[in-house]
Amino acid sequence: MRILFEMDKKDYISGGSVFRRPSARAIIIKDGKIAMVHSKKYNYYKFPGGGIEAAESMEDALIREVLEETGLCVIKNSIQEYGQVHRVQKGTKEDIFIQDNYYFLCCVKEDLQQQDLDTYEEEEGFTLAFLEPQFAIDVNRKTILDDFRQTMLEREALVLELLIQEGYFIRRIFG
Repeated sequence: MRILFEMDKKDYISGGSVFRRPSARAIIIKDGKIAMVHSKKYNYYKFPGGGIEAAESMEDALIREVLEETGLCVIKNSIQEYGQVHRVQKGTKEDIFIQDNYYFLCCVKEDLQQQDLDTYEEEEGFTLAFLEPQFAIDVNRKTILDDFRQTMLEREALVLELLIQEGYFIRRIFG
């Protein structure tokens, strides 16, 4: 999978305790809009997805996380690699947090299922939103959180900008 970019805050102690959290994230585009998870509590947008469990494939993690966070059911044979973002920074509990975020383009079924949020996702008020990508970028860049989460917001904004630059939101008119 191609490397989209790396984010290394260099705010950690080399040689310290390390926590690795690979994740799978969905890029779902419909009618020129992007599916994002909105945090009502902190007012930011993130791509649906999350941690890859031990012995779980990236695709299975993607399908599970998207369903849990949004209620959308990913069509497995539609999944296509988009790119990877490598993130390194001081962790909240550990000295070094390393996260490889794997982004996949995919389609979803029309019907919406029930969300299955964990405690922190419920506390943040995660909801599904289809919106213009520039709106999510603008909101994320205006929202101020702690350094750890701020890096996540910028990661999502940068991926959205790449998708825009690469023409994923251009409406094609035929005829």
